[in-house]
Amino acid sequence: MSLPLSKDCILDHIAIAVKSIPSARKIYEDMGLSFDEKIEEVKDQKVFTAFAQIDENAHIELLQPTSDESTIHKFIESKGEGIHHLCFKVPDVKKKTDELIKKGYKFIYPEPRLGAGGCLVNFMHPKSTGGVLIEISQRPLV
Repeated sequence: MSLPLSKDCILDHIAIAVKSIPSARKIYEDMGLSFDEKIEEVKDQKVFTAFAQIDENAHIELLQPTSDESTIHKFIESKGEGIHHLCFKVPDVKKKTDELIKKGYKFIYPEPRLGAGGCLVNFMHPKSTGGVLIEISQRPLV
């Protein structure tokens, strides 16, 4: 049975916390994925990011901390390297944040902020999502 695809909530990426992007990247390249050559620093999050396209929508995002103060560094210290969060692309992150707050979900940030690739992002707190950190993201208007 085929279900209708949502145009308002699409898996954008699976984020993986790693100690070293070059080391982790090799695993996914050996599987056949290709990474964008650009490694972006997201200063606000204290991370480097690297993306590999999986299909027409989804990516793997590798997150390497740039500081011991990074939440990714703290995540790796407490849980080890591994899946950090799921990200869903939405048409309007502010509108979706407000909608989900009204439904009782908690967010990490009171307002969306700038993320990798110039996207506007916010994170649903894992305490309100069954233990899963969920990012919602809006592509930049070009």
